[in-house]
Amino acid sequence: MALTPQWLDELRARVTLSAIIGRTTKLQRAGREWKACCPFHQEKTPSFTVNDEKGFYHCFGCGAHGDAIRWMTDQRGLTFMDAVQELAAGAGMEVPRPDPAFAQRIEQRAGLHEVMAAAQDWFVAQLQAPQGAAARAYLAQRGVDARTAERFGFGYAPDGRMALGRALDRFGEALLVEAGLRVAGEDRDPYDRFRNRLMLPIHDARGRVIAFGGRILDGGRSDAPKYLNSPDTPLFDKGRTLYNLHRAAPVARQSGRLIVVEGYMDVVALAAAGIEEVVAPMGTALTEQQIELLWRMADKPILCLDGDAAGQRAAIRAATRALPLLRPGHSLQFVALPAGLDPDDVVRRDGRAGLERLVEQPQSLLDLIWQHERGAVPPVSPEDKAGLKARLIAHAETIADRDIAALYRREWLERFSAFAFPPRARPERGPNPPWGRRGRFAGDARARALPSLAPGSAERLAQRHRADPLAEAVFAGLARHPDQIARHAEALLGLAASQPALAPAVDGLLHLADALEASGGDPISAADPVPQPPEGTAFSFLSSGADALSAHADLAEAVGLLVERPALDAAIAAATARFDADPEGAFAEQQRLLERKKRLGERKLAFESRLGQMARRRASAPVEE
Repeated sequence: MALTPQWLDELRARVTLSAIIGRTTKLQRAGREWKACCPFHQEKTPSFTVNDEKGFYHCFGCGAHGDAIRWMTDQRGLTFMDAVQELAAGAGMEVPRPDPAFAQRIEQRAGLHEVMAAAQDWFVAQLQAPQGAAARAYLAQRGVDARTAERFGFGYAPDGRMALGRALDRFGEALLVEAGLRVAGEDRDPYDRFRNRLMLPIHDARGRVIAFGGRILDGGRSDAPKYLNSPDTPLFDKGRTLYNLHRAAPVARQSGRLIVVEGYMDVVALAAAGIEEVVAPMGTALTEQQIELLWRMADKPILCLDGDAAGQRAAIRAATRALPLLRPGHSLQFVALPAGLDPDDVVRRDGRAGLERLVEQPQSLLDLIWQHERGAVPPVSPEDKAGLKARLIAHAETIADRDIAALYRREWLERFSAFAFPPRARPERGPNPPWGRRGRFAGDARARALPSLAPGSAERLAQRHRADPLAEAVFAGLARHPDQIARHAEALLGLAASQPALAPAVDGLLHLADALEASGGDPISAADPVPQPPEGTAFSFLSSGADALSAHADLAEAVGLLVERPALDAAIAAATARFDADPEGAFAEQQRLLERKKRLGERKLAFESRLGQMARRRASAPVEE
């Protein structure tokens, strides 16, 4: 659309900014300006000013700044063109139209808006008519009072195939069908889409009716769907629309909170209870476009879904769909409702305060996926644990923002290691405690252990498997951080079983861990100094200057890389063995595992490349005399 800077300046000059903002925000005169508490953030002392002469608003608290168009897009949630068109209509200006085809589309949409507005008026009138008694009774049963019914525009579609068609015949059959109000079949006459249903209008961001949702009433056809939405039309795209957006957006921008529920009646119930910043998708899982819409109003919307299995499935679908879209400061949060209850039920049972208590303690997206994957398959075997780890890494790899992906991966690997390989219990202390671990010997543990800490033993341990750079790095890292050996003991034992050549090195590491434990937790470096690599090495667990948290996380990743390959090989062999019984399933599982093995190989090569860079830095470091 050809909107020149001169035309936009003329539009801004014709509108009074304070009058536009004053529709939703209480302004007070302050000299030649207006002031108010900022609608974009919570505050008690006004720091938001509006200057009609200069044509802009500004908040000295949060920095919000803009003109009339910016106000309509940021505070009302409109698109740029919708904002321009609404302001132009109020200012008596005609928006330039670049070509006849575009003008025809605008005229067509205007006709559809007129049809939808007329249909809404007709549905509301039918609710108040005698035939709307059953619909009024249902509203009373759900606790919807007359004020709420009027505010949300409840109506009623009578039972009959031609009632709405006759009432709106002035618009013509073609326009009624295009608006989704009538259904045209190839071998039958057109008929009303909504029949014997309680009707709710669906609005766009500007508050115009663009579609309807209808709930069937008792006595309707048993094979009819409980809820029925308008089909996609030139006005309505269910994947890009959120119910109640036009009411929730201004409140959400002021409160900084936005709640997403599953159904229309949940929105109505929460709004009636005083919780206004609530929206709902159109009966389907959240789409990428809807998630972006939510983020325009709140950085971390809260999904408050039903407490049944379907609600939990919807939550995990929303979480996985949001992962690729994550960006700094933007995510989703989740509220787990009591089993079998939806938000409407919670409000009825516990009131607004009960729901607020749940909403005030949401679960993060990271926590939700971790909890879901941990409970998907009980990790009782090494293969189960490898599967859990693979699923978590696969989730992290879908995140487009690499910094966020790395942070998610690190957090999940930390949790995986703590969950799958918990620290073994410290043996009881006594004058002659049994050695116990792996049955090597008994007696005075401290006296027996200390000889293993002879000078140079850690360095020799790190050199036992020079043929594998990754194994060398892991063993050197665990020698430097012996308090982490017990955490990875189960993985190391599995590694020793699958690769006998590594068994002596693994046995030595476990011996070091036992010695440290027996000595009362004295730092191993006191008896066995580990060689210090130069500063700035590629891996924090091989650097003396790295913080412990980063070192332990990097070390957990390295251990995972080392033990994952044998576990994948075993899983591939198991899948191959199932070919005779389940050829299709076995082949699909084998291909998935082979692809996973390929990505593992790429990560391992990248890891070993960093080791090579570290080794070259060491070789080029000056030798101290």
